Amino acid sequence: MTILVAGATGTVGRHVVDQLIRKGEKVRALTRNPLKANLPAGVEVVSGDLSEPGTLGSALVDVSGMHLITTGAEYTPLQTGPEIIKLAEKTGVRRVTVLWNGEKGPFESAVEASSLEWTQLQAFEFMANARKWANSIRSEGLVRDLFGGSPIAPVHEADIGRVAAVALTEDSHAGKIYTLTGPESLSVKDKVGIISKVIGREIRFVESSEEEEREQMRKMGVEEDAIDYVINWHLNPPPSAHKVLSTVEEVTGHKPSTFEEWVKANTGYFINSNS
Repeated sequence: MTILVAGATGTVGRHVVDQLIRKGEKVRALTRNPLKANLPAGVEVVSGDLSEPGTLGSALVDVSGMHLITTGAEYTPLQTGPEIIKLAEKTGVRRVTVLWNGEKGPFESAVEASSLEWTQLQAFEFMANARKWANSIRSEGLVRDLFGGSPIAPVHEADIGRVAAVALTEDSHAGKIYTLTGPESLSVKDKVGIISKVIGREIRFVESSEEEEREQMRKMGVEEDAIDYVINWHLNPPPSAHKVLSTVEEVTGHKPSTFEEWVKANTGYFINSNS
């Protein structure tokens, strides 16, 4: 049987694909643009869009497990969750993992009410979010951010992929909500210091205004409702957002990656090619 990965070309989805391949699973990648997928050899790439459940028919043939995301284009919450879950049940899907943001919506409610063996994966922050500073670091040697002093325990996307792969292929994870973090709680200033250390260049931190932060997200194509959510969340983060948890190691047997390890693997974002 096959495992279908939605959002397979995204920040987390690529790692879910990679980890499933390492476990020897047959993987089918769902993407809106298969020609630009650039996924490993052996991965079956199919066209489909979670916001349009009618496009998923052939993608679900002979699928035993699915990795799902709860947001669509421009980071907006998907409203099609109930339809997708009904399709999954109808076509014989057994297990699903759902990457969510901690706010229960139609998708999460439909999963929990279904007959599927579901596991929800919650990450307060991806380490890859640091890529939004790449341009200003390369061009100006600085980071502008509204949330300089708020510590959060970010998680490496590869660790999310490892947990998803385990939950989709092994027993005892059904009905679990896993909150995933890295091994340390870091503020923006802490992260800037780590990037500076790794690339060997001094990086200044400049605290931006709320409107500047909003404008930056608008340029990234984020809709106003999503911008409001992100701003409000960071200004008033849940108390648990800074807590370091052992979930990744407990589920996978591997220690979670540090932010410094993430930066070392992604220095190309922060260094000019002619440096």
